[in-house]
Amino acid sequence: MNIGEIGLLGEKRCVSYLKWHGYEIVEQNFQSRFGEIDIIARKKELLIFVEVKTRDEKSIAEPKEFVTYSKQAKIIRTAEIFLMKNHLDCQVRFDVMEVYVSNKKVDKINHIINAFSVG
Repeated sequence: MNIGEIGLLGEKRCVSYLKWHGYEIVEQNFQSRFGEIDIIARKKELLIFVEVKTRDEKSIAEPKEFVTYSKQAKIIRTAEIFLMKNHLDCQVRFDVMEVYVSNKKVDKINHIINAFSVG
């Protein structure tokens, strides 16, 4: 599998995981000039912006380590654009989902709730 295929597999599995756990998927791969948000979900009155990081078993770093402060800032700015574009004023949360893949299969999903925040 190439990097794009691994990433797509991870995102698909995360969507299934979130739905299974009672989240409504609002949008996927929302883009702005600042970046992209992989998954936007809702649970009750909370809007959740999710960054998915998928790595195979050969990776030397944990997936969450790739969500740098710079990446967090881009996600936050993109989330602000989404909220403005959709005229939303609600509570938000930023999650990271780590997906571990081996032999073209997802071994584990680690959902890091409230992984980072604004400010």
